[in-house]
Amino acid sequence: MLTDSSAVTATTGATPSGPGPAQHTGRAGLASSDFETFLKMLTTQMQNQDPLNPIEATDFALQLATFSGVEQQVRTNTLLESLVSKSALTDLAGWVGMEARAPTPATWRGDPLDLALSPPDGAERVSLLVRNAMGQQVDSQPVAPDATSFRWNGLGADGLPLPHGDYAFELVGFRDGAPLEPTTPEVHARVTEVRQDASGPMLVLEGGRSVAPEAVTALRH
Repeated sequence: MLTDSSAVTATTGATPSGPGPAQHTGRAGLASSDFETFLKMLTTQMQNQDPLNPIEATDFALQLATFSGVEQQVRTNTLLESLVSKSALTDLAGWVGMEARAPTPATWRGDPLDLALSPPDGAERVSLLVRNAMGQQVDSQPVAPDATSFRWNGLGADGLPLPHGDYAFELVGFRDGAPLEPTTPEVHARVTEVRQDASGPMLVLEGGRSVAPEAVTALRH
């Protein structure tokens, strides 16, 4: 019994902060600094240990070192992720005010819109479909299968100017009468903001649309 008492006294005087080797396996979530949970687990471990074969003080010290090491690594990784995100935002801040080209809807205000096209591979016939913000098709224009650009003048299917607003574009191709996988034309839009979202840095374009930096294929002043 003296052995039991000395073991417990030696360990309770320390400040444990990590799960035992047997309990650490499969509990990676515990390494997220949930120190209170660890203390409860350690207390339960001490209360239920075999009095004839108590856990050595060195084992508790090892648990402390293991938990502290993993916890420190988690904090280091979190800090590094924060620094990388801030660095990316700083680098992208120079894009604000520039026009980025990406496969995204465009805001039409009366001036023609220049579209960068990537027609479906192998298409024999291609059409440019235009939809308004409600998803309604308002225009359809034939496009050469090898065309790489198109200037849209904002006219509807009836030849009349459409209301100013946001419009989405889609290239639909056909081969042997069968439809091919459509593609999305790219348009230039001014970058108004760079922000951090859950998925990473995002560019906010005029009109409020957001695109990932990797979706941008060109920049211009």
